[in-house]
Amino acid sequence: MDIPNVETEVNLKKIIAASSAGTLIEWYDFYIFGSLAATLSVVFFPPTAGAGALLSTLGVFAIGFGVRPFGAVFFGYIGDMIGRKYTFMITLLLMSGATFVIGLLPGFAIIGWVAPIALIVLRLLQGLALGGEYGGAATYVAEHCPDGSRGFWTSWIQTTATLGLFVSLGVILACRLWLSPEDFNSWGWRIPFLISSVLVGFSYYIRRSMHESPLFQRMKASGKTSKNPIKESFGNWVNLRLVLLALFGATAGQGVVWYTGQFYAMYFMKANPKVDLTLGIDPTQTEYMVSIALVLATPFFVVFGALSDKLGRKGIIMAGCLMALIFYYPIYTLMIATANIEDSTRYRLVENKPVGEPKSVRTEPDAARAIAGKTETTVIEDRTFEDGTKVTVRTVTTKFDDTTKPLDRRVFKSIQFTNVLTSTPAVILTFLVWLQVIFVTMVYGPIAAFLVELFPTKIRYTSMSLPYHIGNGMFGGMVPFIGTLMTEMYRSMYAGLWYPMFIAAITLMVGIFLVREKRDVKMHDEH
Repeated sequence: MDIPNVETEVNLKKIIAASSAGTLIEWYDFYIFGSLAATLSVVFFPPTAGAGALLSTLGVFAIGFGVRPFGAVFFGYIGDMIGRKYTFMITLLLMSGATFVIGLLPGFAIIGWVAPIALIVLRLLQGLALGGEYGGAATYVAEHCPDGSRGFWTSWIQTTATLGLFVSLGVILACRLWLSPEDFNSWGWRIPFLISSVLVGFSYYIRRSMHESPLFQRMKASGKTSKNPIKESFGNWVNLRLVLLALFGATAGQGVVWYTGQFYAMYFMKANPKVDLTLGIDPTQTEYMVSIALVLATPFFVVFGALSDKLGRKGIIMAGCLMALIFYYPIYTLMIATANIEDSTRYRLVENKPVGEPKSVRTEPDAARAIAGKTETTVIEDRTFEDGTKVTVRTVTTKFDDTTKPLDRRVFKSIQFTNVLTSTPAVILTFLVWLQVIFVTMVYGPIAAFLVELFPTKIRYTSMSLPYHIGNGMFGGMVPFIGTLMTEMYRSMYAGLWYPMFIAAITLMVGIFLVREKRDVKMHDEH
């Protein structure tokens, strides 16, 4: 048998450091968009859009995730045909170029609807680039690793997504502290996008000195590369079945847990002038709490990656999905209680007499309740007050079951507020976010090793990239948008959890019953 020339530990550390630096920067580029969604919604959408502006921005954010599978197939094809290193050099430059242009793009006030359209195009380019980056980096590192410790070594790549989010929050916080709120919202938000060009130059310089994966080099030298990686990956039922199992039995649940713990939790806490059903916490304080939680949780990616070498990838990923299902509701209940958000804080009574039938209403099911024969029904509607302001109001009608005549009709106007927490609630909320990120480390730490072990070398880049980016890009990336949309539709602060919990439950069932553990596969024995 041909004995593989596995890199020494010293060289392996250099390879991981070089791969991780570039991947971290690409995640940074991708996530500053999400971290600044509230600000971008004001800059790039009409001022009359209300909550729709944030939903539109989250929709554009989600578009970047939706296009990632196309980037995975396109760049995966190139990576399996030409090489891993060459491909993720291209993705690095594509991502940085799109990010830099976003930092220069004029807002809606200057170029009108051209602004959001251009934003969508640039977001599409970011998504395509990231679709090719992760699979290349994970495959490249895995193909250098010894067979017995692949979970440990590839878990370092897994830290880059969270560290990219942390760096994006750190740069944004630095800009907020340096600038006044007015200057930051006017032009300072552009700085994090423009800084990307400096970081990319550093990463490109490092990656130029890297060599191609030894497994790919050996396969190419023997003439065994795939002639059509897309056809072999998805036109062959044996490989297609593995792709579907990887998606529904691992990456879909992993994706929704990731984006709930590291993005939805942040939107849920942060004050936003367009949305009232959040904890209303000061944006800077929110970013501090999330950043601290990310730093404290990040080492656990490596912990669970290393554990997966001993206990298996599947069991740890399934445990993370199960923990999310069990604890999301209690965690968010504690978050609401800790922030001490009451209706009296969020609304002001402006009328207590009949106001006529609203033209367009949304009924709030969670607010209808019967207590000792008394029923309170809440209706949400848009109204214009005497001062000309258009606001969302709640009309609460109280009646007894034996009569249809309202005894009382109260109208509450939603008011904007910023909740600045004292030290104890801030610590508790940071812990609750940290706990959600621990679930993230359980599902995400072993996922790279899990995916690369499923597929043969000649189609590995293409085959593993597609389920990863559908699971994370489409199922996971839609969490902030669907969560915010459902919260607005059902007027319940818990509605945003229904979608990620449903997807995590599907992954748990498919993973337990259909996915096989493959941590003992010998990748270096393929040839």
